[in-house]
Amino acid sequence: MSDYLHLLISVTVLLGLGSCEPVFDITDPVFIEECVREHNKHRADVKPRAADMRYMTWDEGLAVTARAWARFCLFKHNIYLREVRRVHPTFTSVGENIWAGAPYSSFKPESAVKLWKDEDQDYNYDTDQCTKVCGHYTQIVWADSYKVGCAAQACPNGVAETTFSTMPGIIFVCNYATALFFTVILYLSLAILFVFFQNSAFTSHNSDSSLFFWNSEVIFCNLNFFASHNFDFRI
Repeated sequence: MSDYLHLLISVTVLLGLGSCEPVFDITDPVFIEECVREHNKHRADVKPRAADMRYMTWDEGLAVTARAWARFCLFKHNIYLREVRRVHPTFTSVGENIWAGAPYSSFKPESAVKLWKDEDQDYNYDTDQCTKVCGHYTQIVWADSYKVGCAAQACPNGVAETTFSTMPGIIFVCNYATALFFTVILYLSLAILFVFFQNSAFTSHNSDSSLFFWNSEVIFCNLNFFASHNFDFRI
């Protein structure tokens, strides 16, 4: 199975200008918590419900890479992402989402991640088809992405390659590991897993049994996450 890096860019522009240049710190616990929380919130709320969605946690290395690229204030993707271990010492595949907006006050991690998530309205899970732009959404809910690192950069001279490049703006970059593969489904739905449970042949082979136990562990973790966040866990 080969890696395929699918990278898309989203943009938000609001009228007005911010007067103070904000500073974002990738070690700020509040910033980290918000970025991680918003990603896991949308991962937990996919439809159909997921059986193998991994809980996402912060990765400092990914955040450092995101910060380094964001500092260019350039509305394009990191040109080094395809080079194995160029952007991270451990992960061989890294995904990326980018948001840019103006003025400074237009940015919140919550709203930026939600903009990516809202692409789900154009994505059909059953057919794995997208009618418009879905690459940000599919990266967010790729079941095997379990690490995220984000950075936001104020660009007083504007974000290059945008329609508001002469306005002070913000660029927000999130990197993910592992990157989204496009040769398999995004995640295993509960409905599909229940069919496996009902099939006696599912536990008749060692390889299938291993899959069964692995999924059971993931479901247990997800159930704990849903319970602690008051999510409605239904198909």
